[in-house]
Amino acid sequence: MTPVTPSPLMGEGGVGVTSRREAEVQPALPVIDGLALPAFEPLAERLPQPWVALVHHPLALETGLPPDQAAAFAALERRLLPQAARIIVTSPQTRRDLGAYGIDPARIGAVLPGTDPAPLAAGGQGPGLTLLCVASLTPRKGHLVLLEALTRLPDLEWRLICVGSAERDPACAAAIRETIGRLGLERRVQLVGERDAADLGPCYDGADLFVLASHHEGYGMVLAEALARGLPVVATTAGAIPDTVPGSAGILVPPGDVAALAEVLHRVITDPALRARLAEGARAARAHLPSWADAARAFAAELDRVAP
Repeated sequence: MTPVTPSPLMGEGGVGVTSRREAEVQPALPVIDGLALPAFEPLAERLPQPWVALVHHPLALETGLPPDQAAAFAALERRLLPQAARIIVTSPQTRRDLGAYGIDPARIGAVLPGTDPAPLAAGGQGPGLTLLCVASLTPRKGHLVLLEALTRLPDLEWRLICVGSAERDPACAAAIRETIGRLGLERRVQLVGERDAADLGPCYDGADLFVLASHHEGYGMVLAEALARGLPVVATTAGAIPDTVPGSAGILVPPGDVAALAEVLHRVITDPALRARLAEGARAARAHLPSWADAARAFAAELDRVAP
């Protein structure tokens, strides 16, 4: 099996075609991204066989869903995912999460996303520390928890740069803006919107600390990107984050725990030696991050496990 084209690990939904070699005579092997799975529900009985599912994290675990919507997603995933010839997930944690659906773990393969090589971050120019959060403005990413924690540190010198789309959940984005105003953080917190790779690089380069208060992550690619820059990390224990961020490179707190997050942020901001140790751990971790070539080979190997 040749590498997938395009790599579905790079996208956020849809179907990937798997084989370029002899594509004229070999049947295509559809790969359906779990984020797009609801669109295929009406076709459940007519999906071509075999097909492969790519699951970033169960849809039912998305933060902020009404209970009936979460239940509907869980029912959909319980019905469709067992029909896949193989399921590919982006972390061992997501494989464990799918255990709730009664799927045989032997039918699930974990392929970690790749991370582009990057230079070490130069850091902010002061005064104070520049904190960076890269995440869409959606409930699962925990911006409101982060803002509430930071407002408990009024006497420390810090500023927060938030990179991420405000279009995916306009109501959540509006709540974040309202909270910034209510807490009086307009001069300290910047929402700079979505950035492409060229514009995102300088954001990482100018950061002293990477922060993410997610309620769940199926892997956490931005955390891997922060490690690739040698940035110390403060995040949560949600989902796959403990698998992505080693203890030597970051400090993790329970998701949703404002007091614990504020306490850790205070420690890291006020203790240069602690930040230096975490940065050293991040630099060590960057050497072990898989490349996109590694991810493509692992993905192709998973597809080869599916019988023609």
